[in-house]
Amino acid sequence: MEKPSNLLLKVSRRLFTNLDDQEKFIQALLKPEPFSPSILWCQEKPEISPFAVETPTHWQPQFIDRLSLGEKPGQHPLHEKGYFYCLDFSSVFAATILLAIPQSVRLAFDMCAAPGGKSIFAWKALQPDLLISNEVIGKRLGMLISNLKRCQINPSAVVNRDSSIFAQMSPSSSNLVIVDAPCTGQSLLAKGEKAPGCFHPTAINKSANRQKRIIANSAKLVSSQGYIAYMTCTYSPEENEQVCEWFLERFPQFQPMEIGNLAKYQSHLTTMPCYRMFPQDRLGAGAFTVLFKNTNEDEHQEIDLNPISSLYIYQNLK
Repeated sequence: MEKPSNLLLKVSRRLFTNLDDQEKFIQALLKPEPFSPSILWCQEKPEISPFAVETPTHWQPQFIDRLSLGEKPGQHPLHEKGYFYCLDFSSVFAATILLAIPQSVRLAFDMCAAPGGKSIFAWKALQPDLLISNEVIGKRLGMLISNLKRCQINPSAVVNRDSSIFAQMSPSSSNLVIVDAPCTGQSLLAKGEKAPGCFHPTAINKSANRQKRIIANSAKLVSSQGYIAYMTCTYSPEENEQVCEWFLERFPQFQPMEIGNLAKYQSHLTTMPCYRMFPQDRLGAGAFTVLFKNTNEDEHQEIDLNPISSLYIYQNLK
């Protein structure tokens, strides 16, 4: 049997003080088992599902189905027609915080959008007047645009710029900015995939520094009383709780929101309301998620989106 690396052991000890919890976490990564697939219904959900469906969790949105093991929704004809989008249940968990946003959303901006799951979730959950999905890595744009087209997500637009550009061009413009931050991707191991070097301190610190820069730029886009949803698919505290603590020190106008439905997933590594799913929970490969509210009460200003619209590389504004 494969032995855990010293770096994995170190991370497990940082995450859990209990030896049994450490062992369960390590085994979930060294001996990954398949997770149930899930789908997000973009069009109206049929009364009788074409798939075998698991009992919903108490926090699971109505427009999500978690399917039985062995189901292959990506091969179903309804998938090609855009009736649903396939996503990991950990992504559902992370995005569920968006359901706690009470007001209507004029502009939702997804800063790190490819392949599109969080954008599509925000569109379905919040029905924004406009969804802008940004992807800075050019080779990932094709899959993002393809998924938005297939699932008929409108009104939507795709842009391809660094987060700093939007902070300069359109400050205080968005009711919601989603930061599904690029990370070391440690949860890939729980899916049986490779993530070389994902536990190395150099990789973790490099990733955390990039995340801080992105969330700081994203904060400048958020309107008064607007929100940032920060999430990752990795386990290291440096990329999760510590990024959030850094962020709150520098942007004290933001306040982390309690999400009642996720209370049992509260991170035990901080008193801040933020939430974790671990692979040993057997729902998904793992995720971290937190919703920040901009508590500033400045007068609402009409936002001019023309500067950003000049950057659209895809749009469906019907």
